[in-house]
Amino acid sequence: MAEYVKIERDGAILCLTFDRPEKKNALTGAMYLAAAEALITADREESIGAILIGGSGGAFTAGNDIADFLQFGGEPGEFPAFAFIKTLAASQTPLIAAIEGPAIGIGATMILHCDLAYVAPDATFRMPFVDLGLVPEAASSLLLPRRIGMAKASEFLLLGEPFGAQEAVRLGLANAIVAADRLRPFAIERAKWIAAKPREAIQATRRLLRGDVQEIRARIEEEARLFAGALQSAEARAAFAAFLSKPKPA
Repeated sequence: MAEYVKIERDGAILCLTFDRPEKKNALTGAMYLAAAEALITADREESIGAILIGGSGGAFTAGNDIADFLQFGGEPGEFPAFAFIKTLAASQTPLIAAIEGPAIGIGATMILHCDLAYVAPDATFRMPFVDLGLVPEAASSLLLPRRIGMAKASEFLLLGEPFGAQEAVRLGLANAIVAADRLRPFAIERAKWIAAKPREAIQATRRLLRGDVQEIRARIEEEARLFAGALQSAEARAAFAAFLSKPKPA
């Protein structure tokens, strides 16, 4: 187990839990790398039939830890978040998300790469990339309008409008709303159903459902290039400074 990322096994299920509840599971570079390594391990291990992704402390993830991101010493395009996104998109193992509380930024866009997503009644999604002077990531600029239509995708990506569990299910971003105390066991049960099915048939069906992998990879790369460039802008620097200067809740 890496710090702030808990990796456990439940039979044929690999459970990946973001475990930094005091920060609403905001993701650091080390957390991204640990999560990416867990996804790679799952693809290599024939005994793993599905992956459950969740968060601890009543939150999925508040997205990128801005302070950690700004302390990164390498090139912006080399930040571990991009390695995680590429690994997530390339995963050969079925992905099931169990989401409660905030799912912000990549917490929202990663569900576009999950096969099934179950949400607690208090789940809240937001993609505030433009508000931070940035562009979307995880191929969300391609996958989101395909999933929910251009009008709603523009609402979420251009206006940064938040939406809740009912809207996520209505739009087809999530499968069902499940009571918070039942969410994890319910999602694990569904993961076990998938893991028990013929492996090659599951993988082939996932490939057919996902469509052109090269197109998705190309969009991830294009977004990453634009994202890295936007980080150098005065708009982004001002937005980050404003975000970091906000008083934190007691």
